[in-house]
Amino acid sequence: MQDTEPAIGVIGGSGLYEMEGLTNPREVCVDTPFGSPSDVLFTGKVGGRDVYFLPRHGRGHRIMPHELNHRANIYALRSLNVRWILCVTAVGSLQPHYAPESIVLPAQFFDRTSRRAEHTFFGGGIVAHVSFADPTSARLRKLVYDVAAGLGYAIHNGGTYVNMDGPAFSTRAESETNRKLGFDVIGMTNLGEAKLACEAEIALATLAMITDYDCWKVEEEPVTAQTILGHLLANATAAKRILAGVIPLIPLAADWPEHRSLDTALITRRALWPADTVKRLGVILERFL
Repeated sequence: MQDTEPAIGVIGGSGLYEMEGLTNPREVCVDTPFGSPSDVLFTGKVGGRDVYFLPRHGRGHRIMPHELNHRANIYALRSLNVRWILCVTAVGSLQPHYAPESIVLPAQFFDRTSRRAEHTFFGGGIVAHVSFADPTSARLRKLVYDVAAGLGYAIHNGGTYVNMDGPAFSTRAESETNRKLGFDVIGMTNLGEAKLACEAEIALATLAMITDYDCWKVEEEPVTAQTILGHLLANATAAKRILAGVIPLIPLAADWPEHRSLDTALITRRALWPADTVKRLGVILERFL
């Protein structure tokens, strides 16, 4: 069993390839039973805490959303005793009151992906159904909100992130439908991270950094990669400042409800667990062995 101080993971999105205030930095290469993560992980100390930073799309933005190996990314972090994850991701706004360069901390997700089979560690003879009613950590979101608001950023605690496949952006019909359904932001990456973090018993919160109005707002130009790039620098600067303030406030003990999410999830009796599946799941099942 891991008995070291729990660590904090940061999954950085477009434009965020480094952590502010990271001391004693070094690179860590991790291989997993689910393949290789997006890149090497960068580790060091922030505010005295062990932090592991993973660039979601790889350095230089080389991996498309539908190519991301979320299982490898989350497993790699969990194998390093990460018990909290702060995700930073670029999103489009679906509501007029969420302007570019503001931040939403999603409390809910709506799944429009076609990759649900890749958003679980389980199978292969071990069945688990985690509770996903509240997919992000309210306590962690509150820490982020308080720090960001204190720094003067426009931030909203709550809302729904609708996850599309991509890689193309929405049609106007899709965008308008998502807006009318009351969803708040749209992106291509974060749902799989949240589902797998739940199965890995990691508390997660997301800083959804708004770059555009998708294409529902007809008086605005429809979103393009170039319009997004115009807001990425400001968003990355804000994210670095917020993360540097939040990380030292995260508790030392991994004793939140999210850290025991498998207690009520595992269905298959222990005596029936296949040995090769137990080996593949590794640290995720470690405390049950």
